[in-house]
Amino acid sequence: MYNTISFSQHILDFYFSLEANPPLPKGVGTIYPFDNLETKRVMQTFFNKYYHDTNPRIYLVGINPGRLGSGVTGVGFADAYHLETYCDIPNSFDKRVEISASFMFEVIEAYGGVEKFYSDFFFTTTMPLGLIKEGKNYNYYDDKITQEKLEPYITQTLLEQMAMPQARPNIICVGTGKNLKYLEAFNKKHHCFESIDVVPHPRWVMQYRRKEKQKYIDVYVEALKKALV
Repeated sequence: MYNTISFSQHILDFYFSLEANPPLPKGVGTIYPFDNLETKRVMQTFFNKYYHDTNPRIYLVGINPGRLGSGVTGVGFADAYHLETYCDIPNSFDKRVEISASFMFEVIEAYGGVEKFYSDFFFTTTMPLGLIKEGKNYNYYDDKITQEKLEPYITQTLLEQMAMPQARPNIICVGTGKNLKYLEAFNKKHHCFESIDVVPHPRWVMQYRRKEKQKYIDVYVEALKKALV
């Protein structure tokens, strides 16, 4: 029975049942969009459009959602503008463009478009909730105490995602630094990935290598095609 449930239903059940307030040090809070009616509607529309099947997917694993992208829409590396423009999902969110989403949708177009990309891949994150400190995005690894407090939460949620029958055991880590280091250590402990490939984080590309953007789009497309072999 478990294997006959669509991937979209697994994903939606996972996100809509997430604990909103895992233990965190003082001054660090979570971004929890899943009780927002528009976010829920957009997520249901998106996931039922692209993931309403039982086919396997390779996970691209980012850090944690940001407050202007998936921290609003509930869809990995997708802001409101790109969901409406590329996925034909109208929404009432502010259409401010988030730079990581902008890069990722260029990658998606280079790969063959949204239908092809989402039929093969799924964007998720090591820490499934966004984090915020002093009004700005914060990463789960930005300080040792935060990472240690989140360890049980990350372990539970990441293993739950890998247990979905559609999850392929080879993942692609989004980010060549601390996120990769964390996932490698996680895998040594839990043995849930057969392999971990890596691509540079889109924010890094857009902030520091924008003039070479096409080069990194090509790096992504090559990594995506390699992962499917």
